[in-house]
Amino acid sequence: MRHHYDMAGIVVKPRARILHGHDWVFSSEVLKVFGHPADGDVISLKDGKDHLIGSAIYNSKSQIVARRFSRRKQDLDLDFFKRRIGQAADYRARRRVDPKVCRVVWSESDGLPGVIIDRYGEHFVLQTLTLAMDMRKESIANALIDLFGVKNIIERNEAPIRRAEGLELRSGVLRGDAPSQIDIEIGGLKFDVDLLHGQKTGFYLDQLRNYETIAQQASDRRVLDCFANQGAFALVCARAGASEVTAVEAGAENIAAARRNAERSELSVNWIEQDVFQFLRAAERAQAQYDLIILDPPSFTKTKSGIGDAMRGYRELHMRAFKLLSKDGLVATFSCSHHVSENGFAQMIAAALVDARRSARRLRRFEQAPDHPVLPTLPETEYFKGVLLEMMPAR
Repeated sequence: MRHHYDMAGIVVKPRARILHGHDWVFSSEVLKVFGHPADGDVISLKDGKDHLIGSAIYNSKSQIVARRFSRRKQDLDLDFFKRRIGQAADYRARRRVDPKVCRVVWSESDGLPGVIIDRYGEHFVLQTLTLAMDMRKESIANALIDLFGVKNIIERNEAPIRRAEGLELRSGVLRGDAPSQIDIEIGGLKFDVDLLHGQKTGFYLDQLRNYETIAQQASDRRVLDCFANQGAFALVCARAGASEVTAVEAGAENIAAARRNAERSELSVNWIEQDVFQFLRAAERAQAQYDLIILDPPSFTKTKSGIGDAMRGYRELHMRAFKLLSKDGLVATFSCSHHVSENGFAQMIAAALVDARRSARRLRRFEQAPDHPVLPTLPETEYFKGVLLEMMPAR
């Protein structure tokens, strides 16, 4: 019996993850390719019995050969992008996310593999991390203009992950005359955000809800903010009545931005431009003590193979922080690496407490923000985890 395929595609092996709820097809899971698809094409996915299991974007150069975006036959046209981005915005409205400062689209979690869209007021920042979506970024921009009436869209496509898709790294203005520096308000404080050069798409939007939570713990405490970035944790703690705030950050540009943010809000923070590990070693020698320490490092590993080194780094970081805490001091610690599991993170914290000869209670867990939704069938959509710990007096 001959098969009649109207669209190029691939047949997946019987044990492929996509048959068990995942949305990716890895190169090792391809049984055969039919109809000569080109990289960046929309293709059909079929199982061994010739049943359609969805439409996907294709890239033979990537280890993830296909990413499903629909369980039906579907093309990536302007209507599709308007519908998906509109659904993503509706979801955030239902979750009471501030529509003016949020992640509007979070890749597979919103049915748009490799597309990340962050909104800062009237400015939208776009990342297209898969070849097919990169080829269609003009359509995505048009969909944003039709849906939100936006004029300014900035492209931030310098994430190294693009190289896995065979894409070059670039950033710039896609639409409008977007200024590089804009103002946003977070927790009642004004921040200068550099949309073209700041971290990720300008700011760490995944922490927005946690700034206030941590600030509630800061009153009358000596606070140490490690990896301060542009100073958001340090500044909300200073405003909440911390007795003193020290913020450590290795990046000169970030420290300069943090100082500007502090001056605008007339808040006093001791800014230190230094490697965090060096600072913590020196603080231990000086027998310094803090009542609240915030650890929010950049991802220590982007790959599975780097996990061992990352865990050693996390363990040393936590051990040094635990040694600097007062007898009932608090530590808020976060990891933004998908490859560090919640269980692995908890085990690392336990080992660091043993190393530091301290005991602690867990007061709460921190979850990924609702504008970065997690799909249970796609563990890769979850990267963010954190805990708030309280030290226990020696017994």
